[in-house]
Amino acid sequence: MFLGKTRKITALCLILAPLFLNLCGAELAGRPGLPSRPGLEVPPYIGNSWYIGVKRIDAANVGSDLRLADGCVCSGHMTAWSDWQPLPVLPPFTATALAETLDGGQAFRWNRQADDVWLGLWDDCVARLRMNGGGPLEWSAPLEIAERVAAALPHYLALGIDYTALTDALPWRSDSQLATCLDSWRGLRLLRQPFGETLLCFLCSATKQIVQIKQMAELLAARFGAPICRAGSPNPTGLGERKLGAPLVERVDLNALELARRGGDKRIHLHRLPTWPELAAARESDLRTCALGFRARFIWQTAQFLAARPGWLDETERLPYAAAKERLCLLPGVGEKIADCVLLFGAGRYAAFPVDVWIIHAMARRYGLGGWTPTQIAHFGRVHFGASAGLAQQYLFASERAAGRRSLSRNT
Repeated sequence: MFLGKTRKITALCLILAPLFLNLCGAELAGRPGLPSRPGLEVPPYIGNSWYIGVKRIDAANVGSDLRLADGCVCSGHMTAWSDWQPLPVLPPFTATALAETLDGGQAFRWNRQADDVWLGLWDDCVARLRMNGGGPLEWSAPLEIAERVAAALPHYLALGIDYTALTDALPWRSDSQLATCLDSWRGLRLLRQPFGETLLCFLCSATKQIVQIKQMAELLAARFGAPICRAGSPNPTGLGERKLGAPLVERVDLNALELARRGGDKRIHLHRLPTWPELAAARESDLRTCALGFRARFIWQTAQFLAARPGWLDETERLPYAAAKERLCLLPGVGEKIADCVLLFGAGRYAAFPVDVWIIHAMARRYGLGGWTPTQIAHFGRVHFGASAGLAQQYLFASERAAGRRSLSRNT
């Protein structure tokens, strides 16, 4: 008798379960910001976060036949990417120079995806870049922020700077070492990143390699940064309140990010890095959850310093190189190298000559400066290479890292 009742209950559950799931799916799909178009999977709600991935996009709804890689999540709803557009760059990038520019230690939020497409985030922008079969550089962005990216990308890539003239002004005619580096990395450029973001990322850089700095940046963005496409949400102000408990965005997952880089899971996160006022509102203990270690204290102290001095960072960015560097070195955890990196990559101060381990090796091996201090090497760099010393530094840095990789390959 008991077994008979059990069978009846089981059968009833099997009948009702699909109806229950359909009702739940319909209710979820009707919430503001959630995808309700045919072919889009209703995202699960886990731990106060929505996790959203592309199942399939109906071509009739978006006007084109999109693959998995052609969708991304902006403020909790699916958006397509814009068409690829040419972006004239002079001198033109080579594939190796583009990779070194985006992922060689200037910026830390670019990742190579399938087919040599680069996905990057800065400020409130998201973009993809690619070399189209060795042709001109092309870009694409989420449709809802494409106009914003189109306006910001030329400044970010410093397209208004005459790099042909800057490079020609370097002493390559009398410096065979530099001439070799220039020839090896034709098209290498210096990015013009947001000043505050650049400061944050290089405060993460102390004693760390590029891959570790990138991980810290992603964790900071996921924990404290706002969704980049929030302004495009149907309900931008209410998503983080009451029942939902958190903004409707895909939360960062470093494993998913790595899968996306390898061409597997195509989910991508779209959080910007936190602003300094947002960091000032956080606790140091919260910052430590982002794998920052001792750097958490410096970031938290810098955030408090800047919170007490509104406009200080903007004023610093506008100052001449020497005065700006002196001010930056007042910040907790900022020494000469970090200050030079921030000014070179975030303020366009090409006189900056950052000296790290790679540059110490390069200057000792190529210029006989073994035993010199970083301060002495930086001074030599500014005098020898002139007003564009920072550009020369990047060519030397790229060449020395490449030589290090070749040496490691031979020894393994």
